[in-house]
Order: sequence, then structure tokens, then C-alpha cells
Amino acid sequence: MRNIINISLPQELTRKVRDEVKTGNFASVSEFFRHLLRVHELAKELEKAKRDFGKGKNWKILKSLEDLE
Repeated sequence: MRNIINISLPQELTRKVRDEVKTGNFASVSEFFRHLLRVHELAKELEKAKRDFGKGKNWKILKSLEDLE
């Protein structure tokens, strides 16, 4: 089920969003914002993985490419 959320944007941001849709990069304004949310979530996951790696968590030494599985 989908819900509708209305947002208010400054004119310049509105223009940028519409330009992205108009150039065919996104099917709709909604798709543009869904993409932004997915990218935001991926960025958070990457940042957490980098922190964990820095702390020595969640890593293993690969002895061969088969270890990637």
C-alpha cells in the first residue's frame, strides 16, 4: 500500500527535481525521491560498515576468491 506525503521545496530544488525527471533519469518525481531514500540508506550502511571495519569487526582474511562467497 502506498501513502502520499507532500513536501515543500524551494524553487531551485523543485527545478532540479523536475529537470531530473524531464531528462529521463527518473520516471516520476516520486521515483526520484524513492531513489534518494535508497541512496541515503545505502550510505548509512556503508558508514556503519566502515566504522565496524575500523574497530576490527566483521572482517575476515581471504585466502582465495572462493572465500568471497
